[in-house]
Amino acid sequence: MRPKNDKGRFGIRVLLSVGLGTFMSALDASVVNTVLPVIREAYHAPVGTIQWVVTTYLLVMGGLLLTFGRMGDLRGHKRLYLSGFLVFLPASVLCGVSPSVGGLIAARVLQGAGAAILVSNAPAILMGSVHPSRLGQALGLQAAMTSLGLALGPSLGGWLTDLWGWRVIFFLNLPVGAVAFLLGLRHIGEDRRTPSREESFDGIGASLFLGAFFALQVGLSRGDVWGWGSAATVGAFAGSGALGYLFVRREAAAGSPMLDLSLFKSRLFSFAVVSALVNYVCMASVLFLVPFYLIQGRGLSAAKAGIVMTAQFLAMSATAPVSGMIADRVGSRAPATVGMALLAGGLFLLSAMGGGSPLYLVAISLTVTGLGMAIFVTPNNSAMLGAAPTGRKGIASGILATSRLLGMATGVSIAGAILVAVVGDGATHGISPDRLFRAVHLGLFAAGVMASAGTFLTAARGEGSARGSRLPEKPASAEENV
Repeated sequence: MRPKNDKGRFGIRVLLSVGLGTFMSALDASVVNTVLPVIREAYHAPVGTIQWVVTTYLLVMGGLLLTFGRMGDLRGHKRLYLSGFLVFLPASVLCGVSPSVGGLIAARVLQGAGAAILVSNAPAILMGSVHPSRLGQALGLQAAMTSLGLALGPSLGGWLTDLWGWRVIFFLNLPVGAVAFLLGLRHIGEDRRTPSREESFDGIGASLFLGAFFALQVGLSRGDVWGWGSAATVGAFAGSGALGYLFVRREAAAGSPMLDLSLFKSRLFSFAVVSALVNYVCMASVLFLVPFYLIQGRGLSAAKAGIVMTAQFLAMSATAPVSGMIADRVGSRAPATVGMALLAGGLFLLSAMGGGSPLYLVAISLTVTGLGMAIFVTPNNSAMLGAAPTGRKGIASGILATSRLLGMATGVSIAGAILVAVVGDGATHGISPDRLFRAVHLGLFAAGVMASAGTFLTAARGEGSARGSRLPEKPASAEENV
């Protein structure tokens, strides 16, 4: 990919165009999570149904990331990235005018597909425009844009919901997306090569991965309803495992694989992927459970709950760029380990919050989790991408995005299952605050235990940075010459 500027200088214009796209997707995610209790009441829907407004978006997005990342390698990252806006923005309008919860979930399917196109191609575009020695800084600034979207979402979405209703939140994407599209059209460089006719897209592999991902999420999200030992739940998990096995076999033998499995021979890369999964499971648990705690447990309005939630994302916005610069200078393992440990501490603090806890303590606990996430994410991402050879950066960025969405979708499914198990669906008699507080405690405590395990995993993975690769370079070929 040919950047508009010299790679020795910072690709600020490219970062801005890509950053706005990630800002938009982050804004949409945080807005929807914050007002999810309001949407549930508007449709009179049970918790088990309304969680699919979030889960469906993450499910479709996560299932298609590798697909669209590989298509970007074949068709051009800029072209595919810009087409993502043409899917995401109309889908946002459909979300805003949906007459039923089923229509909203269906529109979120389309929106998730558009988001997958954007997110899977953004890292590859950014990596083609920034010198490797400053990749951590670039990823940190991009993470700051993401965190800014997450930070504005709760307060802005809550305020707009109180004024004009929850439907207006989906229309926020239109002006942001339009600006991001125009900036990308002008400033993102064109791919410097034309794909060979010998290159092909692995449609079978893409279908197997999507099926395995979907079956896993169905089992996690519906297990409490069907029964964890029921034939349907066991069948979903078994089907996911079988399809996953076939996917791995397919990719190992394919001449033009969608996923290069040799990347996982690097301990640094594979441990960083698992650590990222743990981090995003924990993040999703916070985003899903805390709004229920604040709005339906403590009786706050959507606007006030959004202000409290903003503490976490402001901490992330301020910390992510600094964390990236530190990773460029001292390596990734130490800051990533400290970040994961802080995240675990913040989750344990949040799990101790009850009905009478001062809101400033809730905000402080959210700030600690935000600091932990920001300090961890940028060095970990830098290590993961830096461990991949130049010829496989696009595939690595797809794996990075997939780990994020797989973790988020799994986190929402687990948190939703805990909530339903403790409080019921709440469709007829509402939700008992005491049971809600118990569910939030259990869900966030479990996330804290996971983050604690992730701390040891991060410390054990080895050192790495964006400066170099731990894997041997592959010779350029018809399948890999990006």
